[in-house]
Amino acid sequence: MGKITVFGSFVTDLMFRVPRLPVKGETLKASTFKMGPGGKGANQAVAAKRAGASVVMITKIGKDSFGDIALENFRKENINSSFVFQDDDHPTAVASILVDEKTGNNQIAISMGACELITHEEVELARESIENADVLITQLEANLDATEMAIDIASKKGVTVILNPAPAPAKPLTDELLKKIDMITPNESEAEILCGGIKVEDLKGAKKAAKWLLDKGVKTVIITLGEKGAYLANNQTECHIEALEVDVIDTTGAGDAYNGGLAAAIAEGKDIIEAARFANVVGALSVTKIGTAPA
Repeated sequence: MGKITVFGSFVTDLMFRVPRLPVKGETLKASTFKMGPGGKGANQAVAAKRAGASVVMITKIGKDSFGDIALENFRKENINSSFVFQDDDHPTAVASILVDEKTGNNQIAISMGACELITHEEVELARESIENADVLITQLEANLDATEMAIDIASKKGVTVILNPAPAPAKPLTDELLKKIDMITPNESEAEILCGGIKVEDLKGAKKAAKWLLDKGVKTVIITLGEKGAYLANNQTECHIEALEVDVIDTTGAGDAYNGGLAAAIAEGKDIIEAARFANVVGALSVTKIGTAPA
């Protein structure tokens, strides 16, 4: 069983299914409402655990009812929550998610609350769980200084580091940080922002963006392309992994499921192409159900 440590976010999802996504100033009646566990980090942790890995979660939540949802989620999924820190003064992160019930497309607004306040002291408390992992997977929802510290700890110990650069950073990631990344997994829009505006609308654009990231020192680049699949490249190989045809119900959290599956496969010892194909299956299955972690 591979060992994975996830450093990142827990967010309580407030999900509304609507007949279509609203335009500016418009109020729509939702057909259904659902509240449950989410956040890129927590979603990836659940996906990795369900794919067979042993998972430790590092995040920060508030001492509130949404925080209770987080702790119950980790307990139910058998994810180690020893380093799920709680803040007395700031709330658990929350997201409002609108899902188009016809297409499965979504619009999301997030308030990160306590999750953006992980301290260096708290990262230090979790050092052993990072150093002993086969894979560290992280995103950009938690505060960047703490995220960089976790990546640095993992990199120095030879732990495989997977960065899912979502949401896309407001400022460019430093070359120093990128050199510590074993695998980076942006989608099209995230790749464009990371790579200084290189358009990623097709495989040609994905190849240009991947080369840009490889030249910066990232060891492997996987750009997810939605219904066009994914493009993988490193200094030894490149390949296009075609998307699987499934009935799309809800795309929310598909990238998180993909990344969790990828981490689990890498931790288990699969080669990068085999791992990416496995991740493709996990991500595809997730869009056939409503919700993020529950899917």
